[in-house]
Amino acid sequence: MSERGRPRTFDRTAALRRAMQVFWARGYEGASISDLTAAMGINSPSLYAAFGSKEALFLEATDFYSHTEGADIWLALEEAPTARQAIEQFLCLTAKAYAQSDRPQGCLITLGALHQDSSRGAICADLRRRRAENHTALQKRLERGVAEGELPANFDASAAATFFATVQHGMSIQARDGASHDALLATVAGAMAAWRTLAGGNAA
Repeated sequence: MSERGRPRTFDRTAALRRAMQVFWARGYEGASISDLTAAMGINSPSLYAAFGSKEALFLEATDFYSHTEGADIWLALEEAPTARQAIEQFLCLTAKAYAQSDRPQGCLITLGALHQDSSRGAICADLRRRRAENHTALQKRLERGVAEGELPANFDASAAATFFATVQHGMSIQARDGASHDALLATVAGAMAAWRTLAGGNAA
């Protein structure tokens, strides 16, 4: 068997993690089959046998990413005692995660496939769904702030969630362009300076 064939002890999870790293670094379009097979240590027939197609591999890799990367970011959003602290920790932990040097910078969900067309319909739809789920998580945490009396009854949780999600997406692009952790934290500080305005003068 070729050294890059599918060995009897094929570790599917390890191969998937390596594929995730390639997609994370290069995006769907930029990751060639040869890039993927080289990283995964298998040949192309083995890749197709194990995962079906490049598209199916990408979808599985993004699901793996969602379950293994950044869990602390979303946990902090849920567990912080106030909505303001939740958003600030969400953004600060994002800055830390996106600037780490031992992995690709930025976010796979944001950067994986920026250009949409019919040939990548399933991929674009999946990434849109994941971004929408993230927006919903932000919105629900802010709505909790309203319910708990921290934020005014007329607070627009959806608009604020859109704002902070957009900040996070922008930080992903900054990080991919080489922004340092300190530079990303400066973006966080700017975003949090808008909290009083978004909260209608309530800076709690």
